[in-house]
Amino acid sequence: MDTPCRFELITETYPPEINGVALTVQSLHDGLKALGHDVGLVRPARPEELSDESAALLRVDGAPVPRYPGLRFGMPSGNRLAARWAKNRPDAIYIATEGPLGWSALRAAKRLGIPVSTGFHTRFDDYVGRYGAGFLSPLVFSWLRRFHNRADATLVPTRELIEQLSAQGFEKAFRLGRAVDTQRFNPSYRSSELRAQWGISENDLAVIHVGRLAPEKNLPLLTRSFEALKAARPSAKLILVGDGPARAALQAQHPEVIFAGTLRGEALATHFASADLFCFPSLSETFGNVTLEAMASGLATVAFDYGAAREHLVDGEHGASVAFGDESAFVERFLGVALDSKVPTLGRSARSAVEGLAPERVSRDFADLLIALAQPVKRAA
Repeated sequence: MDTPCRFELITETYPPEINGVALTVQSLHDGLKALGHDVGLVRPARPEELSDESAALLRVDGAPVPRYPGLRFGMPSGNRLAARWAKNRPDAIYIATEGPLGWSALRAAKRLGIPVSTGFHTRFDDYVGRYGAGFLSPLVFSWLRRFHNRADATLVPTRELIEQLSAQGFEKAFRLGRAVDTQRFNPSYRSSELRAQWGISENDLAVIHVGRLAPEKNLPLLTRSFEALKAARPSAKLILVGDGPARAALQAQHPEVIFAGTLRGEALATHFASADLFCFPSLSETFGNVTLEAMASGLATVAFDYGAAREHLVDGEHGASVAFGDESAFVERFLGVALDSKVPTLGRSARSAVEGLAPERVSRDFADLLIALAQPVKRAA
């Protein structure tokens, strides 16, 4: 392999927090280490932890994220980061989040001449609109663009997003694809016992949604789609995996829905594989890792045609890929797939489509991108 390098990853969310950014950063971190690189991690301390510094992990002060229980943002830590990097200089750093910690890391790295890559993981400009502050969307997008354009590269998960961001003034966007653990997310985890707990037989239809129960996930379209299915197939069940601020209202409005709460590991894999159809109506993802997890679990999948669905979901072969934002078409296509006797066949085809998305390949691509950033600096030194 290439000569090992030293890399540092900065993120304001990391497991055991459960969200797409945290899990993606963990996968990148572990992948670099598996390739033999020296990898440091900087993240906010959790309340139960000590904030002491180590060679591999620096935990900085944090504060709770409003309306996101369990998540914290990192406080500005530029002086600590500069001292850490002056003592043990990384060849390149990767900043996964654009919060106060991310900004301070970017400034410190630029002062020290350390190459910086950022990750565009979250459409905060879209989120503010879904939380009732749409007037802030242009300002938030400008803030995101200014942050990422100060870096040497911005990594995004799809070709579509590169085109969109480049057209809006992002100067150095590069694609880093996503992977899925097909051993963990696997049809072999299907459980007749769990289906019995849900109150359905093998001949009934279980529809699952996995994600945060929050406005940005477009949950009214999910329940509208399922209600249309229930009218045609009363025995169908909807299982929601996840938690969030919309849960209480959803439970009050839809007592027939099964709320599984936040799951991880084998429990999550079992819930995925024990369902039949994955319904994902979100319009706010930069990618949507759960789409790949559902497909790997052998589920027919219905989603809007962007992000992971644009990259990997073939309409009519794996489920339905619906024109972005067309909610009437989404309900219609969801109903068509759900009532199709070929749902198991669609699920098997979805599984086959993602079997080659090995995490090791993404780790190698990520390492190669960081090494490419570091090489001009090494030559100049």
